[in-house]
Order: sequence, then C-alpha cells, then structure tokens
Amino acid sequence: MTDLKERTAAFIQAHGKTYQDIALAIHAKPEVSNYEFFASETLSTQLKNEGFEIELPAAHQRTGFAAYYRSGKPGPTVAFLAEYDALAGLGHGCGHNIFGATSSLAAAALKSIIDETGGEVRLYGTPGEEGGEEGSSKGSFVRDGYFKDVDFALCVHPGSSPKNKLSSRNLANAAMEIEFWGKPAHAAADPYHGLNALDAQILVYNAISMLRQQVTTDVRMHGIIVDGGTAPNVIPEYTRSRYYLRAAAKNTALDVVSKVEKIVEGAALQTGTKSSMKPYANFVENMVLTPKLDQVWADNLKKLGYDSEPQSWEVQPGSSDVGNVSQVVPVIQPSLSITDVPIAGHSQDMVAASCSKKGMESILIGATALVWTAIDVMLDSGLLAEIKEEHAYNVEHQ
Repeated sequence: MTDLKERTAAFIQAHGKTYQDIALAIHAKPEVSNYEFFASETLSTQLKNEGFEIELPAAHQRTGFAAYYRSGKPGPTVAFLAEYDALAGLGHGCGHNIFGATSSLAAAALKSIIDETGGEVRLYGTPGEEGGEEGSSKGSFVRDGYFKDVDFALCVHPGSSPKNKLSSRNLANAAMEIEFWGKPAHAAADPYHGLNALDAQILVYNAISMLRQQVTTDVRMHGIIVDGGTAPNVIPEYTRSRYYLRAAAKNTALDVVSKVEKIVEGAALQTGTKSSMKPYANFVENMVLTPKLDQVWADNLKKLGYDSEPQSWEVQPGSSDVGNVSQVVPVIQPSLSITDVPIAGHSQDMVAASCSKKGMESILIGATALVWTAIDVMLDSGLLAEIKEEHAYNVEHQ
C-alpha cells in the first residue's frame, strides 16, 4: 500500500501543473449553472486524454459528465465528485474551479494504479451546485441511478478558513418558484377591473415572514420577487418569486413546503388570481455524515503534514447537493484551506483566493489526500464494510 501511495503522489507531482492550469482557465471564464460548457468540456477532455471513457452529457444535465475507468480485476467502485460552476455576478467565489480540478487529478492518479489493485474509478462532473437553472445536479445523478453500484464517494471543498475542516451536517433545501396570474387594468382609471398578481405575491411574502415564528429554529425561509409587474400604472397581470425553504432534516423541509403551498393557495383565493408553486431545481437533501470515512481522510491529510479540526455534529447554515449523495452512499466533503486569514465565502476575497498560490497548492494536497483515502478503503474490505455499516445506521437514524 505504501508503494501505491508513493506512486500516486509522484503522479500528482508530475501532472499537477496541468490541472492547476485547468483550474486557472476555468477561473478566468466563470460559468453559471447549466452553462458550464467550457469547464465541463475542459475537464472531461483531460480525463479522456488520461484514458477514461467519457459520457457527456450525463444525468440529463447538458453540462454534466461521467468519466469511467474499469480495471480488469474485481474490486470496489469509487466515485470522485467534481464541481465547476461559478456564482452569477461574482465568478468563482466558492472555489469550484479548484474543486473540479482537484477531484479530476485524484481520479487520474487512482486510475494510474487501479489495474493492479482492482475495482473501478469514476468521476462525476456535477453542474450547478450553487443552484440556478437545472441546478443541484447531484440530485439528478442520484435519481438517474449513477450511484446504484458505487461503494463510496469522495470530494474536498476549498475552504475560506485558515483551518481545515471535516465534513459537516447542513440544511436540506427546497428551491421553489411561485407564480400568480391575474388580470391587467389601468391602475388609476379602472383598477376595480383588475386582479392584482403582485398583491398575491406580497401576501405570500408577508405570510412566510409570519410563519417563521411557527417553525423550529433550524428552519430558514428566504426569497425574492423576480417579476413584480411591468409598469406602476398597470395592475400586474403576472408575478413570479423564488424561495429557498431549508431545514436540518429533509422531512422537515418538505413539511415547510406543504405549509407554504397552503399560503400560496390562500393568497390566490384572497386576490382572485391563479397560482402555481413548483420546484425550479433539484431538492437538496441534508448531509448524512460517515465519520469513519472522514477519519481516513484526516489521517492521510495528517501524513501530508496538515491537521483538521475535530468533526462537529452541529448543523451548518448552508446547503449542498452532496447531501443527496450522502443519502445513498458514504461520502465525504471536508474543506481544505486556500487562505491564511478568515475570509467570507461567496465574496471577492474568495474569488481572489481561488486563483492564488495557496489555492493552486491545495489542488496537489487535496488530490493526494483523496487518492490515498481511496486506496486505504478499496484495499481494506473490513474497513469498507465498517464504513458502509456506519453510513446505513446514520441514514436510518438521521
């Protein structure tokens, strides 16, 4: 096992600059959900050059892809997860240019020795983690069966803290779009002939604000009115809003969705309008932790000279579609620092860190720790069995 780790580390040192250059190129050309044409093509082409079989598009996602390499020997299947979407109006303020390059380099390094160890290595290019059009695509990969024969999955997220952290729990999230259709009329001459779709949206907004006192403290509800009408002297005929409805557990989030559906129905009744409430992205499920798998990562990161903070079971306020994967297979998503001082995620500081020297160095560190983690688990059937058992228990008792 030591020899395999040394050889994959050497592969990463020899090929790392290629993936760092890819990360910088993706950073220079930020693309939002379902428009990551350059990023998905660049990453998948590089993996094709490494000898992977490529499926593009994948999971009914036009910028999603799947890369496969099957060894000639039986063994476990590991899937590395790659993100590469940017934030609208900001760019790579979450470091997904680094995320995708790190996972791809780790997959390529494992492929370089897997003919000896046995098993299969995959990389799933999963668009739109930040949401948006066809967003949260890991839900699509799960729904379409891409994980049905995967034993475990691995990824690491660039961190905005100087400290490295293990995987954390987060919030389930339902991204909902609410629409109303009314009847236009002149707002001064004959408003009584109109049916005000904006009034309906305002009723919903205020009712959701009131609902906050009737839900548990883990629930978060926030949204915007995307389309509020066309002119102040015209009764709005059509309006549209978008909300995130979040909670620590997926069943709680779905219960909140049901409550808001009743609010929407009530607003339509009060205003005489017609309404619609539907998801505009995949439902994001809460993260189920598998501490035994995180510990393997932490041990390997330690061998590289880097510590991680102890794992916390406190629910973090954000959401990630890695939670959808965690509901079906063991998966980790620790964070690896790309900054020497605390900075805010989704900020210009994070954009700068995502193309910094430390950010580029993190690709080599993260890929090495990921591939070493894969080797440890794939070659120890007892450890893999323990990880699967722990995961199954935590899914059942979440």
